[in-house]
Amino acid sequence: MVNLIFVGPQGSGKGTQAKIIAKKLGIAHISTGDLLRASTGKLKKLADSYIHKGNLVPSKVIIEILKQRIKNPDCKNGSILDGFPRTLEQAEDLEKIAKTDLILEINISDKTAIKRLKGRWNCKKCNIAYNIVTCPKPKKIDVCDVCGLKLHQREDDVNEDAIKKRLKIYHEDTKPMLKKYPYVKINGEQSIEKITRDILDELEKLKK
Repeated sequence: MVNLIFVGPQGSGKGTQAKIIAKKLGIAHISTGDLLRASTGKLKKLADSYIHKGNLVPSKVIIEILKQRIKNPDCKNGSILDGFPRTLEQAEDLEKIAKTDLILEINISDKTAIKRLKGRWNCKKCNIAYNIVTCPKPKKIDVCDVCGLKLHQREDDVNEDAIKKRLKIYHEDTKPMLKKYPYVKINGEQSIEKITRDILDELEKLKK
């Protein structure tokens, strides 16, 4: 069993890599967004009470939802957490319910992050994220390849000041966590295939 955490600045491609690596290793890929959307019952109502007001869901609520999620059969061989924890405090809360073998930081410069985020387009229906800078690129700049509906850009992806604010929060909140837990830094300014190979190489070292 291996339990991993993928972190990285916005636009680093950590979600893409988490999906690829999870499939190759036969372990669960758990993103914070998917986790909250899939929650049920009282925890779902509690999480929605924060989301609908535009507030962040407290880490204690996410931990409770995660505690239920990791009991699922697809987590028996391990999991990759994508988007949580983001802070040292959240990592300490996570430590109470699950052991983390390694944190992988997919690192890119702020300049690259801004360029990639400005090129990101999303399909609300298919939940596909396209990118005209990296991959996958849509055949038409503002149309989904799958359903043909018009793509949209998040308001905070086209606002450079908003992007810089998000990056500042990442650097200030996540770096302390990386100093405390075992982690490796992966160069995220390479091809998707090369990043995947680098991650797999690092994971091989865990077996030794």
